[in-house]
Amino acid sequence: MRAIILSVLLVSCYALPKHERKFPDDFLFGTATASYQIEGGWNADGKGENIWDRMTHTRPEVIRDLSNGDEAADSYNNYKRDVEMMRELGLDAYRFSLSWARILPNGIANEVNKPGVEFYNNYINEMLKYNITPMVTLYHWDLPQKLQDLGGFTSPLFPEWFEDYARVVFDSFGDRVKHWITFNEPREICYEGYGSTTKAPILNATDVGIYLCAKHLVLGHARAYHAYDKDFRASQGGTCGITISVNWFGPLTDSDEDHLAAEIRRQAEWGLYAEPIFSEEGGFPKELSDKVAQNSKEQGYPRSRMPEFTEDEKEFIRGASDFFGVNHYTAYLISGDEQYKTWYPKPSLYDDADVGSYTPPEWPQSASVWLKQAPNSIYNALTHISEKYNYPLIYITENGWSSHPDSGLEDDDRITYYRAALNNVLDTIEAGVNLKGYMAWSLMDNFEWMEGFLERFGLYHVDFESAEKVRTPRKSAFVYKEIIRSRMIDPNYEPPSRTMWIDEGH
Repeated sequence: MRAIILSVLLVSCYALPKHERKFPDDFLFGTATASYQIEGGWNADGKGENIWDRMTHTRPEVIRDLSNGDEAADSYNNYKRDVEMMRELGLDAYRFSLSWARILPNGIANEVNKPGVEFYNNYINEMLKYNITPMVTLYHWDLPQKLQDLGGFTSPLFPEWFEDYARVVFDSFGDRVKHWITFNEPREICYEGYGSTTKAPILNATDVGIYLCAKHLVLGHARAYHAYDKDFRASQGGTCGITISVNWFGPLTDSDEDHLAAEIRRQAEWGLYAEPIFSEEGGFPKELSDKVAQNSKEQGYPRSRMPEFTEDEKEFIRGASDFFGVNHYTAYLISGDEQYKTWYPKPSLYDDADVGSYTPPEWPQSASVWLKQAPNSIYNALTHISEKYNYPLIYITENGWSSHPDSGLEDDDRITYYRAALNNVLDTIEAGVNLKGYMAWSLMDNFEWMEGFLERFGLYHVDFESAEKVRTPRKSAFVYKEIIRSRMIDPNYEPPSRTMWIDEGH
């Protein structure tokens, strides 16, 4: 227990706020959203069905409050209000995702849905009118159902489908969009959707689902990246990267066993996707690959459940990203000690990893069971990947805090989280990490996946019962606005009365 206490104490405090420190002038401040979570218009104007439409309509019981994203925040009809909120906050940038099925109803590039393209053109143009930089994610979990019927991410044809879709998108919007993200959070796509039941399409192929998905996703990313690099970059002048969820997984104690356990867990969480793209060696991470191969042999499989990359594939994927997008929320302390291990299905990713985790009870708890305010977690995660992958350009593409639906507009816990996180961002920049932007999750309340509308991440409260889905700024919106305006974190800043809100534009 003494070793545990020591480990916790070592990371027990954020650096004291140093409000005289300033963010660089070229540092991008923004917010983030995802198409299925905010757009609504699930079958409007020729949009095709996606996997969340199918799951929530046929299996409503898998959502905690039996809700769905059919209307969500109705950004399909309220996009001008969305941009008005961006102006109110003074954002430099806005990260949002495209609905693949709104652009290509069947997922295949032979049929482009013109009203879908027009919607995103209007959204992008409205942002640019006010000098707000669009940062566009091609895929944030809402695969066209027609492609899922053909195998989705487990199909070897997936990389081809994704490249075709990416080319349509680059051609449609690349004259104005200069920041592209191919995938949002591969772990959540592959583990939660294919190796478990916590995201659509709830395939639960625990033995091979995640590994097949991981290989085809990474290949799809590389194909989209090279398509942009070869055929669009010269004329459009943009950048293309990927966003990976990088929570921090540190050793519970200073023992060799716990250090190895933490490395294995990091490989299982983000190394599966980062290693092929950002490492010098390429391919899936070695220690985890060896464990899966050994387990597969003992379990009677004729070959490893984790597919290999050919040498040509490794070369094709290696270096195929202009930046590393990081979604970060929390941290876990990892141990090889049996007492911290949890049962997982055999075979499965976390059974393959075979490590335990611990979170100190004193870490503040959000409305989400998985999200605690972990000290120094941004610094620990970003300095680690920066050193490991030779100092890539990094954007924090998501970071935020959840509250309960009835928590109101006075969200001091969210303000505490954001101030601590952004002080940690300054620490990270001072440590030499090439960090160029921060996107708060989220601009507004939205459909929070399996939690429905029971968890709220928005700087703006959304009244989902109103026909107009009225958006109202929370106290945190005023605090974030002041941080963006001043480029500083003033721990004593108190927002004015909401009646004094003045839209100053951008």
